[in-house]
Amino acid sequence: MLLPNKSLDPPQTDLPALDNGERWYVVHTLPMSELRAQTQLDNQRFRTFLPKRRKTVRHARISRTVEAPFFPRYLFIVLDVEEQPWRRVNGTIGVARLVMQGERPQPVPRGIVEALVSSVDCDGVLQLRDRLRVGQPVRLMAGAFAEQLAILDELDDSGRVRVLLDILGRKVSVRTDANNLLPIPDAH
Repeated sequence: MLLPNKSLDPPQTDLPALDNGERWYVVHTLPMSELRAQTQLDNQRFRTFLPKRRKTVRHARISRTVEAPFFPRYLFIVLDVEEQPWRRVNGTIGVARLVMQGERPQPVPRGIVEALVSSVDCDGVLQLRDRLRVGQPVRLMAGAFAEQLAILDELDDSGRVRVLLDILGRKVSVRTDANNLLPIPDAH
């Protein structure tokens, strides 16, 4: 959910343009505290984004579908590290720390969060399968090859995909779930 001001605002899936100096950063949260951290950061007027997914939970022979963070223990925040008091993020309830590079927060590569925001439905749940097209570049988001770039080679009706990874100069075929892929936006 992308909330520009308060937690009480309706969910937004349109990404407001980032001002000069603003970038997306990653907040590492305490265990099971993603929503608490997001609410507290929103109350401080930070803009946050917590991508979610639907997952099936089984307990005592009963299955139910719940919403869960796509990246457990992480959420995204917009900061201008030159202008904003970003250090107070680390003291926020539910936050473990900002992901850092040395003494400063590490920005997320441009286009990653924007692609995620453009792939959520009105409930903030990622709908990546609908954006996948055979032949397009994708980033694997889970599994042994997480964070690797690949080319989508096959997409079936059951939600399984085959991607081609370039490993040591050779194309290697890997099968995974479609929801484990993030489409790479066109560079136009």
